[in-house]
Amino acid sequence: MNFAAVFAIYRYEMMRFFRTLLQSFISPVISTSLYFVVFGTAIGSRIQEVDGISYGAFIVPGLIMLSVIMQSISNASFAIYFPKFIGTIYELLSAPVNFLEIVLGYVGAAATKSLFIGLVILGTASIFVDLQIAHPFAMIAFLVLTCVSFALMGFIIGIWAGNFEQLQLVPLLIVTPLVFLGGSFYSISMLPPVWQTITMFNPVVYLISGFRWAFFDMADVPIGMSLLAIAAFTGLCMAIVWWIFRTGWRIRA
Repeated sequence: MNFAAVFAIYRYEMMRFFRTLLQSFISPVISTSLYFVVFGTAIGSRIQEVDGISYGAFIVPGLIMLSVIMQSISNASFAIYFPKFIGTIYELLSAPVNFLEIVLGYVGAAATKSLFIGLVILGTASIFVDLQIAHPFAMIAFLVLTCVSFALMGFIIGIWAGNFEQLQLVPLLIVTPLVFLGGSFYSISMLPPVWQTITMFNPVVYLISGFRWAFFDMADVPIGMSLLAIAAFTGLCMAIVWWIFRTGWRIRA
């Protein structure tokens, strides 16, 4: 393992992040505050509690998941697409580094950025509501796993994309609807039975449910199924990345 190469890629990506640190810090704080004003105040005045939890606190895990998933995808997809766009990816492929070291550098940096954003949102949310985290280590573990798995997905999207518009295609048309329909701001038990069954086919449900369990010790689906879902998704993304570098799909002339 060439740790120097991994660190070089990781440091380069993190330096790009720190150059816009103020923007990266202020943006999630403002968006989180707006979500609490709209959902916590307007809707929260009509929905006092969900499963015995105040609505303002109930939406915090879903809000964190929404931001973390989108940030992980966008950071990783842009990080690998830009070298393709300007042609420097061929210098990287010709360097004495293997695909695992390349993935560790780019995905690790994207996951670190998303983890930072998630913690910023958590800190901002604690200003608006009284949060009690039932399983803090499980919460951090779910957050890290989500950052890594969706950073891998973003890495795949960045390799697949042929232009800047396609970078936003999957997040906007597929991922965002899945997150909003995955119980981010409501409990699955509030839906009619038919829609509850349909919602179970949404993989994001298991991520949000497991993350919410870490906060409130309650979940819409068993915690074991949540762990299995995120493990399967991470494994699938890793297999696809391995296949991409094995075949050179979309990365070789």
